Amino acid sequence: QVRLVESGGGLVQAGGSLRLSCEVSGRTFTTYAMGWFRQAPGKEREFVSGIGWSGRSTSYADSVKGRFTISRDNAKNTVYLQMNSLSPEDTAVYYCAAKNAILYGGSYVPARSGEYDYWGQGTQVTVSS
Repeated sequence: QVRLVESGGGLVQAGGSLRLSCEVSGRTFTTYAMGWFRQAPGKEREFVSGIGWSGRSTSYADSVKGRFTISRDNAKNTVYLQMNSLSPEDTAVYYCAAKNAILYGGSYVPARSGEYDYWGQGTQVTVSS
């Protein structure tokens, strides 16, 4: 059973920063591509960022490039999303997702939600103006 648990969400003022964490249970984290998605009220879930299991390949949505940074610590089975220069438009529930990518290579970074195998429960991020 693979379980993803997000943490680090909260309320922050515009221009502030938050770091989200996602801890993954299971023995094969090192072969999981990881992604962060978000869903704002009334909107569809959208891709935010992803990282291959090698840690060398990353991908970002245009809306967060230059502000968000994804990273992973395979020793801790954890993926992080550092979010800087937050704006009210970043307000959403943020979800962590995992894809068993052993057949795809360490540089594989899926960007579609349907490609992921496992999901966390989400953590709320609220940015006030």
